[in-house]
Amino acid sequence: MAAAAGVKRRALLIGALLATLLPLGPVTPAQARSVVDSTGRQVEVPDTITRVFAAGPPANVFLYVLAPDKMIGWGRAPRDEDKPFLLPAARDLPELGRLTGRGDTISIERLMASHPDVIIDFGVTSDTYRSLADRIQSQTGIPYLLIDGRFENTAAALRLLSDILGVRERGEALARAAEASFAEVDRVVASVPISARPRIYLARGIDGFETGSRGSINTEIIERVGAINVVEGVRDTGGIARVSPEQVISWAPDTIITMEPAIYRAIMERPEWQVIPAVKQRRVILAPNQPFGALDLPPSVNRLIGLKLLLHKLYPDKVSSDLRRELREFYRLFYQVEISDADLQRFIDAIGN
Repeated sequence: MAAAAGVKRRALLIGALLATLLPLGPVTPAQARSVVDSTGRQVEVPDTITRVFAAGPPANVFLYVLAPDKMIGWGRAPRDEDKPFLLPAARDLPELGRLTGRGDTISIERLMASHPDVIIDFGVTSDTYRSLADRIQSQTGIPYLLIDGRFENTAAALRLLSDILGVRERGEALARAAEASFAEVDRVVASVPISARPRIYLARGIDGFETGSRGSINTEIIERVGAINVVEGVRDTGGIARVSPEQVISWAPDTIITMEPAIYRAIMERPEWQVIPAVKQRRVILAPNQPFGALDLPPSVNRLIGLKLLLHKLYPDKVSSDLRRELREFYRLFYQVEISDADLQRFIDAIGN
């Protein structure tokens, strides 16, 4: 009887000790909050977020611009020539791989081993991406946020994610800058008759014959600057496509834009390009691609500087702002680096201003 009472007392003591070690209620409500992403998904995220995994290249740029101190790595490590245009603390972060884009390159095991507080994706928010987000979140237990990456949604996206990440002041500054850029575009484009707007071909890939069809997130900048994307009939609306020299010749663009010096040289030198009006008129624009493409590659907030570049190049008599100053201020605000006079001059020379 006494032995049984002793066992009972020990059990009660152990139970009391365990009660002091265990939380008084479920962990999630005390340590998390509920947020709503761009698709309307309600996601539980930690109160304080310090480690963020970007699901693909657009999200990587978006996160770097907004909260570089919360990055845990790159989907693809920056090239050596890109690193001077990035913050020292971010430029040498590890290459982790990606969940979205042209094939996933990170395993679930490595993703979990990197211990992110949240996963973000920035770009298309279709059912396909929503399904992926739900699946990864279910498999890993890591909150997965989808942010609408349409160009027009840039300011709203900056405000949404900055609020979630706790960097509201920076997000507001960036959002206002984005709104100012779009407002300037609207002002300029409104003064240009449709008949006078340029017909543009975006040259990508290894040879310039990869491009984006009308409606593609990769060519949004063309339509947003009031121009006409000549690429049609290669596939349904949107997406990247391979095209032939004959197709480009038949579209007869009066302007070609690219971000790759090798493609620019090929366009200016190879015979198959010489019959195209843009080449005959020397209207081939080489936009900066450091640290990210100014027009695309990836289609993220880096495209905002492409708007300013195209406005100056396409409508020079309609723009009174100083492109040098705008370039310098963009790199300072968005990329948080000071661009050198030599690099600034190189960019200006390349686009022909």
